[in-house]
Amino acid sequence: MHARHRLHLRRLVVAGLVACALGAGGALHADEGDHELARQALEQGKVLPLRTVLDKVEREYQGQALKVEFERDDGRFVYKIRLLQADGRVAKLKVDAVDGRVLGIKRRD
Repeated sequence: MHARHRLHLRRLVVAGLVACALGAGGALHADEGDHELARQALEQGKVLPLRTVLDKVEREYQGQALKVEFERDDGRFVYKIRLLQADGRVAKLKVDAVDGRVLGIKRRD
């Protein structure tokens, strides 16, 4: 692994540890609009709970969620999840909030 990649991974791990130390997974982020939209959609039974989606994604892609956004994308509710994978890469997943299917994935080294 290149020194630059190790440094980037180390920074991500430290950020995750700090977030865990602060409690409630502080690395996960959602702005106020995302929160309200997600709450309404969940209460109306239109989407899966975030925890259900995260459990599935973290298990299938072997990683830890760093950031989550909830939005409507082309008329569809989606969770956009940034995931630190076990191999040190960061993956950005676009997940259908209705059924939990991964619609797209981009990875960075």
